[in-house]
Amino acid sequence: MTDSPVPSTIESAEVVVVGARCAGSSTALTLARAGRRVIVLDSAALPSETLSTHLLWPAGVAELQQLGVLPEVTALGAPPLTRAYAEGAGFGIGTAFPAVDGIDYALCVRRTGLDDVLVRAAVAAGAELRTRCRVESVVFDGNRCAGVRYTDQSGAVTEIRASLVVGADGRRSTVARAVGAQEPFVSVPSGRDCYFAYWRDTADASRHIAAQWRVGADLGTAFPCDDGLVLSLVQPPRTSERLGPGEADRRYAEAVARIPALTERLRGCERVGRVRSATGIASYFRHSSGRGWALPGDAGHFKDPVTAQGIRDALHYGRLLAESVAGVLDDPDALDAALAQWERRRILECREIFHWTNRLARGEAMRPLEIELYRRAATDPELAEITTGIFSRTRRPAELASPARAARLGWGALRHQRDRLPAVFTDLGREVRGALTERKLTRTTLRGTPIRVVPPTHTLHTTVAPGAQHVR
Repeated sequence: MTDSPVPSTIESAEVVVVGARCAGSSTALTLARAGRRVIVLDSAALPSETLSTHLLWPAGVAELQQLGVLPEVTALGAPPLTRAYAEGAGFGIGTAFPAVDGIDYALCVRRTGLDDVLVRAAVAAGAELRTRCRVESVVFDGNRCAGVRYTDQSGAVTEIRASLVVGADGRRSTVARAVGAQEPFVSVPSGRDCYFAYWRDTADASRHIAAQWRVGADLGTAFPCDDGLVLSLVQPPRTSERLGPGEADRRYAEAVARIPALTERLRGCERVGRVRSATGIASYFRHSSGRGWALPGDAGHFKDPVTAQGIRDALHYGRLLAESVAGVLDDPDALDAALAQWERRRILECREIFHWTNRLARGEAMRPLEIELYRRAATDPELAEITTGIFSRTRRPAELASPARAARLGWGALRHQRDRLPAVFTDLGREVRGALTERKLTRTTLRGTPIRVVPPTHTLHTTVAPGAQHVR
């Protein structure tokens, strides 16, 4: 960009990845293993904490296996979660996890350890990592992305020229803003806020169960993780009030207290560290590919944490991005076509779970049809398996919404909730309207055809300071 600092050094790479966490590391690792020269930049010192609920369903664990890092992640000590349990309206649903590539368990691994394993693997494969480096701008050659400029911790400015710039720098992506893709083309505000904390688990706790409870409009979870801890997350209804000092702790404690089963699960546990919060959340799709750039991870697509899909998708689509472009980095036209096809694939594969997530993120008490689903699934192993499989991406939300199953749920709600007949009929109507809205969105905006993003109109002509070096 024209107002960015003048670089003292210009370097060349085949790919520069901005952001070294799940999406960035999986992209860099895969490209480096393919023999490509990759430079990874991150503004943080690594390893370090980041805001994340970090549950991996079996599909996410399978991605770790695909990347070849599962043994190292397993060594961090998180217990295999072999059972899923969900409770709502007095009905409890317990199931095993469906297997994905032979993986039939979930893991809850704190991000400091997980990110460190991924970064180390990328570096071992040949990627070059530079931390505490802040990307200032994206370099354009005409209307094609051609690299980035960054400032390191000493204040020195470096420019890296590359065939591909990968923006894996999260929801507030610098790369997305620089290429003109910051505004989502679909955005759905969440009805929930998110607060979570770690607790030192008790010796007699059931550390093989990933549990979720819904009481009123509140949702709470308990996921055993590494170092003998349990991650407990609550998602109360969204509030517009600003978080003042101590406010996150208060809201977290109040939400836990409103969920008796979660309170009981944490009895005898000692909270470790502070309460983390994420408020004002919105699920979205951004335009995620263009001439010489791509946005894997949260930079391009984000879903509310209520379904815990973020890490799996970051790993999966980061890896697929690298596999798609590894052989065509030297051919701009072929590269752009591969990027567009990758973006299309992510839209098509994620749109159903996007709709499903937004339904669960409404931040309201369970509705009659949801209550009937829990009632039936508590005694119907097939229905329970479908429900659990949706989170693991082995089953589709459409399987719960088939005409026959929807009719049975509607009839069951009318039969078992006679004292709430007006609410049942209202819910049936709302369900139909919601399905039609989702269908329309799927067939139009989310039809999978990437819309080209027009990059900033300027062209950056590199000006090199006297004495600057060009490094290749």
